[in-house]
Amino acid sequence: MKEQSQLKSKIKEYIMITIGVLLVVVGVYFFKFPNNFSIGGVTGIAIILSNLLGNVISSSTIVLILNLVLLGIGYLFLGKSFGNRTAYGTILMSFSLQLLEIIAPLMGPLTTEPMLELAFAVILPAVGSAILFNIGSSTGGTDVIAMLLKKYTNIDIGHALLITDFLLTAATFLVFDITTGFLSMLGLLIKSTLIDNVIENLNLNKYFTIICKDPKPISTFITQKLHRSATVFDAKGAFTDQDKKIILTVMSRAQAVQLRKFIKETDPDAFLLITNTSEIIGRGFRGLS
Repeated sequence: MKEQSQLKSKIKEYIMITIGVLLVVVGVYFFKFPNNFSIGGVTGIAIILSNLLGNVISSSTIVLILNLVLLGIGYLFLGKSFGNRTAYGTILMSFSLQLLEIIAPLMGPLTTEPMLELAFAVILPAVGSAILFNIGSSTGGTDVIAMLLKKYTNIDIGHALLITDFLLTAATFLVFDITTGFLSMLGLLIKSTLIDNVIENLNLNKYFTIICKDPKPISTFITQKLHRSATVFDAKGAFTDQDKKIILTVMSRAQAVQLRKFIKETDPDAFLLITNTSEIIGRGFRGLS
């Protein structure tokens, strides 16, 4: 039974990795590459190198080469800590870009609206990357460099990668035209905040503080119907000086709607504080690792 549960969890995990990678691939291939939006990472390096080499080698091919090299370095120096999920994401992204180049070759941007193209070039990879980061995976590339820096140096990885992305984006002013440079810079600014926001929304739950006289019906509904846990402790009303009970519980947004409706029907005098929270560590949510 435990093995079946672990297998289902693993299958679900790799399905999510596949979805995340494909979102990144679509955003990169159809919107980032044709417009030369160099917004950091391996794809940014590939766009610049492809242009400097006179487009003799496509950006997709350069991504494949760089990712495979970094993949080999990752396994050589990081071993098991490198992670099969990152390796799977790296390989899937690299070969998906190559496949799209064969079955859907592009001669230029899909539209004549650069801002529209920039939106999709940033949003799709950001959402895809957020899904991957949320389950401890990635599409490799500069993430491998970050892992190596973390293991062998005391360099602040976040700042190092941010500086690298900024320099790659700034290079578009020299390699391409000024419009592409400004659009790439705008894309980097949006990207830097979007991924964190998407991750936060993926993990968004509702934290309830319920103050009532009789906690039994509410606690039973939480544990038996919603299959969540709760903590109950004693309290005293400052205004009424009456004994009260406080129930603390956390659940998904869909479950929160059900609980709020139940309390409204069974204990309309209960006092509720409902807060958004995305960092929940513990049984039923996520572990410390």
